[in-house]
Amino acid sequence: MIGQTMMVANLRVPMPIPMPMATAMPTRRCRNLRTSCSAFGATNKAKNPIPPFNPKDPFLSKLASVAASSPETFINPPINSDNPPYLDIFDSPQLMATPAQVERSASYDEHRPTTPPPDLPSLLLNGRIVYIGMPLVPAVTELVVAELMYLQYMDPVQPIYMYINSTGTTRDDGETVGMETEGFAIYDSMMQLKNEIHTVAVGAAIGQACLLLSAGTKGKRFMMPHAKAMIQQPRIPSSGLMPASDVLIRAKEAIVNRDTLVELLAKHTGNSQETVANVMKRPYYMDAQKAKEFGVIDKILWRGQEKVMADVIPAEEWDRRAGIRAADEF
Repeated sequence: MIGQTMMVANLRVPMPIPMPMATAMPTRRCRNLRTSCSAFGATNKAKNPIPPFNPKDPFLSKLASVAASSPETFINPPINSDNPPYLDIFDSPQLMATPAQVERSASYDEHRPTTPPPDLPSLLLNGRIVYIGMPLVPAVTELVVAELMYLQYMDPVQPIYMYINSTGTTRDDGETVGMETEGFAIYDSMMQLKNEIHTVAVGAAIGQACLLLSAGTKGKRFMMPHAKAMIQQPRIPSSGLMPASDVLIRAKEAIVNRDTLVELLAKHTGNSQETVANVMKRPYYMDAQKAKEFGVIDKILWRGQEKVMADVIPAEEWDRRAGIRAADEF
């Protein structure tokens, strides 16, 4: 009887009447949905692998500052096949506000961008640029080879721009940080691509990085005016307490890598293997002009040089205007 009484009491409870949907409930649900979506995106973003990035690199630092101040420079870059992209930002400085304007402003943070700059590796890849700004260690090689394959997959016709600022398989102090096969892996990937590869040295191209610079498409190998190139023999990593037989094996492998490097440099620079081997006996540094004469590059990216050279008259014209006449040969 008690159970039946409770059941009857529960049946007498009025059922909830469906109320008309108010505008506040969908809004609250949308807000919750946005919050959960944003949290989910942040979680996925945190799980994505971050490519190698050197915060002290001057080239990437310049790109980051320009991207933060004027993102439209990267969104709509000028299309010119003769010049590699994004290099025009180095010749278009922006003047800062005068002291009087700064004092009249409401706050020093007034002109600070409210959004972070774009992701630079993705931004460069969107412009078909592969940037090598670190020594050739396995992580860098993996990223560069993957980017080359991806860009060919996206468009097998458009050229690929490779910007190089690397010390090769060594650090700037000469210590070995990677095997010579790291540079050969990127080189072989470049040779397998159908696209033209325009190489640009924006800082230093040393050792294997110099090989990558010279391996670009003929006529499309560039160098900034104050960049440096250097070729040297491969170095043996620290042997430590290895047995003498193992040291000998490593030495023989270094000789093989040296001969391969000499052969490839001779192929792309147009010099004989004897010439390349002689200059590689010791570290051979080249500025932009010397690298052009040696055959590593084809053009120095000195903006405005074509107009300057076009305005220069030949020596015979100088002599004619000065009233000097060449003597007749005997």
